Amino acid sequence: MCVFGGETQQFMKILISQPYHEENLQQLETDIALDADFDTVLYPEGYITNKVNVDKACALANKYHKMIISGYRDENRKDRALIINPHGEIILERAKTPMNDRLFTPSAADFDGNKIGYLLCVELLQGLLGLEKYAASLAYIAHPIGVGMFSDEQFDEWIAEAKKIALKYNTLILGTSHADGSYRNCGISIPIAYCIDRAGEPIFISKNDLRTRIINLETKEFEFIINE
Repeated sequence: MCVFGGETQQFMKILISQPYHEENLQQLETDIALDADFDTVLYPEGYITNKVNVDKACALANKYHKMIISGYRDENRKDRALIINPHGEIILERAKTPMNDRLFTPSAADFDGNKIGYLLCVELLQGLLGLEKYAASLAYIAHPIGVGMFSDEQFDEWIAEAKKIALKYNTLILGTSHADGSYRNCGISIPIAYCIDRAGEPIFISKNDLRTRIINLETKEFEFIINE
């Protein structure tokens, strides 16, 4: 276990979780209430299943004064981007970019002096051409992923792409998927979570390892959270 040391910039300690799919927010409620030192929660694409649960997530963010970065499903079951600030206010919300289109905007949100980039799942493959206008000011890029990877080759491809993005924009990038579920029910799911630093070097890469982590983006140190 790594121990955080020194003073850090506010809103740079992030809990990265790989929850199971669920219709309620039980796992989010458990994680956000943990007695631990973090200010932001990163959850997967589509974890929040409807607009009612978006409202519940906003209330949780406000109650615990934590930022929530995730994604939600609209009434048509389409995935949408979502960042909620620690006051329970939505500061980024938009549709998911279709494949082969230019990355939709906004793809960054401002809070407390930090600019947070955002890529929703497969938008990772559009990020090299979509975040240029934010390049000089990104504190980090958050990457909520839906289900796990469908092959070792995809896992390696996405990590390689994340490294390219970190290098291009001189920023950290971190992502997480659900613990369960496979792409279009193909029957294969490799849960993934990762954090890549500004130099394109891994801080950690989690493959089939469902442990929750809290990472300090300034010191690059992290600790595992053991849920009882």
